[in-house]
Amino acid sequence: MTVDSCTIRNTSFDFTGVQNVYHGKVRDVYDLGHSLLMVASDRISAFDHILPKSIPYKGQVLNQIAYHFLQATRDIVPNWLEASPDPNVSIGVKAASIKIEMVIRGYLSGHAWRTYKSGGRVLCGVTMPEGMLENGKFPTPIITPTTKASEGHDMDISVAEIISQGIVSQADWDVLEKYTRALFARGTEMAAERGLILVDTKYEFGMVSDDIILIDEIHTPDSSRYFHADGYEKRQEEGIAQPQLSKEFVREWLIAHGFQGLEGQEMPVMPDDFVWEISNRYIQLYEIITGQSFVKADVANIEKRILDNVQAYLSK
Repeated sequence: MTVDSCTIRNTSFDFTGVQNVYHGKVRDVYDLGHSLLMVASDRISAFDHILPKSIPYKGQVLNQIAYHFLQATRDIVPNWLEASPDPNVSIGVKAASIKIEMVIRGYLSGHAWRTYKSGGRVLCGVTMPEGMLENGKFPTPIITPTTKASEGHDMDISVAEIISQGIVSQADWDVLEKYTRALFARGTEMAAERGLILVDTKYEFGMVSDDIILIDEIHTPDSSRYFHADGYEKRQEEGIAQPQLSKEFVREWLIAHGFQGLEGQEMPVMPDDFVWEISNRYIQLYEIITGQSFVKADVANIEKRILDNVQAYLSK
């Protein structure tokens, strides 16, 4: 079975009632009027670029992890999800997207560490303590929001800039911060139950009338970073890298092959054996974080499977 034969990269479904289609980095969003239908493709992005090869079962993993956590956090914040009629599909409430991503970090990793290592101590208006080591725990999780770009790079932004630019009001920011911290706390608890540390993640929100709701995916390997809790302290003391359950290892592979999304850099093409390694890591994370065995969906004809399942749901 080749990579191309068992993945879904681009979609152009003619679902009943479709008014518009938006193709994101990973998800294709079908506007059904009062509802949105999201197809999680097998595309993978890094440094705000879509990589040339797709990852088998990645869309299914993302969709089902997101479903798992959206169901588990409804008591904290209302969310958009109504149903998942196919392993790669979610359908739910249509909301007006708030144009910031709420990034929250419990540990000094990834982009925060790269900023810190280069000498920076302020990220998105938040001052990071002196004397920290890579992957060290922050005294209190920090929120480092970014703009939400339709194309190109998301950009770091401070709370003061968000308010002054009128992206959201102070009152709405207070709600976003409250929801973000509560969701991160729940995610941290759920990760700990599975022997994991939720390192950092991001949340996206939207408005329905005057109410803020949680939209998109949460706590997936595309939006989050996890460490294994067992041995974390010992590895920190010995200066050993923390093994990650996230797609950071994909970014590290790209960096090692001369690509960080900067102008003039050529995108390297991943060999198939590395593509299958990525697929296996996504499946591993699903099983570790949910405690459930991953059941691979039929990929003999993914497009027909999705179309049949969605049309059956919409016809009810």
